[in-house]
Amino acid sequence: MEPQIHDAATSEARQRRLAAGLRSAGVGTGDRVVVAVPGSPLMVDLVLAACRSGVVPVPLDTRLTSSEREAIVSDVRPALVLDDDAGLTALDGTAEVDLDPWPRCRPMHFTSGTTGRPKGVWSGLLDGPAAAAAGLEERDLWGFSDQDVNLVVSPLHHSAPLRFATGTLLAGGSVAVLPRFEPGAMVAAVSAVRPTTMFCVPAHLQRLFAHEDATGTRLDPSSFRLVAHAGAPCPDAIRRRAHETFGRQTVWEFYGSTEGQFTACSAAEWHARPGTLGRPRPGRTITVDDDGLLWCAVPPWARFTYWEDREKTAAAWRDTPDGPAFTVGDLGRVEDGYVYLDARRTDLVISGGVNVYPAEVEAVLETVPGVVEIAVFGRPDDRWGQRVCAVWVGDADEQQLRQAAEEHLAPAKRPKEYGQVPALPRTATGKVRRTDLA
Repeated sequence: MEPQIHDAATSEARQRRLAAGLRSAGVGTGDRVVVAVPGSPLMVDLVLAACRSGVVPVPLDTRLTSSEREAIVSDVRPALVLDDDAGLTALDGTAEVDLDPWPRCRPMHFTSGTTGRPKGVWSGLLDGPAAAAAGLEERDLWGFSDQDVNLVVSPLHHSAPLRFATGTLLAGGSVAVLPRFEPGAMVAAVSAVRPTTMFCVPAHLQRLFAHEDATGTRLDPSSFRLVAHAGAPCPDAIRRRAHETFGRQTVWEFYGSTEGQFTACSAAEWHARPGTLGRPRPGRTITVDDDGLLWCAVPPWARFTYWEDREKTAAAWRDTPDGPAFTVGDLGRVEDGYVYLDARRTDLVISGGVNVYPAEVEAVLETVPGVVEIAVFGRPDDRWGQRVCAVWVGDADEQQLRQAAEEHLAPAKRPKEYGQVPALPRTATGKVRRTDLA
């Protein structure tokens, strides 16, 4: 399995053609385009072509069930749905159009919520100065340049790997996209491509090190100047081995979400302050309220709304002396300017870097006949960080629960373990005590 390699000059020309194709297809400024295709350089070019012409790409996981996808498509009312490479290729004609130098919007990624209904994170359209500020912040923070080769090992429908790939191409560098992550293929790709940067989640590092130990092979890290990880809590043993493998001067981690980015932390900072997630990114101020919630004040161009959901948007934002600040419900603290995370947002399960909200899974499983009550939660997992589990009250059949999950939920959201219980543990106010279940 070899990576697909793509340089900035080739990408720029194709972006211009794809933007012309979108225009010919009747897609205009502010329109949404659903992009539900496997990750590839072509997919990255389409996202950039759209964003640089004021069209909003909506990247979706190709593994979503038909009901999951239909709900999102109905929500965003796209001008165009691209669900195979043939659809993308059809847009790549001979005509070209001029593009803005910087993306005029962020892709609209969908994130689940505690209500169980996925919601789109919408940045709005940016003017020229705001678009440049957004792009330059990423470039300055990570040092993207025309000498970079970004190895993509994570699914490109997620915001972080897509941001690293597009940032590299905008800086004149190249990307090398692995069709899917396999430790052996990654080791071979590093040897063949000699990448300079990579974003990954802790589960990738975990699998890489397990592969090295099982086979006796060793990845050659000498070409890397930056290896960034995020998306899930990283076990200390894995973090320390990453620092040893790639070098403390190379490894960074960051704390963020689909909604926005909070911090960045070098390996040296982490060793000086074990447990920290680093300091706020440039232009941001992070504070903690009386309930322990982390709030992040951001520049105007980094603000967002939840697509057509005023109530959730209002709940996510508040005014502070440093300007409008948002929260994703995580608990933490700030000490000497460094941020520490005490607990991820309520009930969230992070499995292999994928956010799974119990309410979304429960909304599917509670429709199964015989389910009186059901609770979904996470348990520690050596490979994935956490695995999704479910317990139910009632006489429902486990096979029916598994079948419902397969029909309506993407693989990462499907419980791996089920259990039947006489009652769910609850607090005095009636909330399910998921920590007791775990």
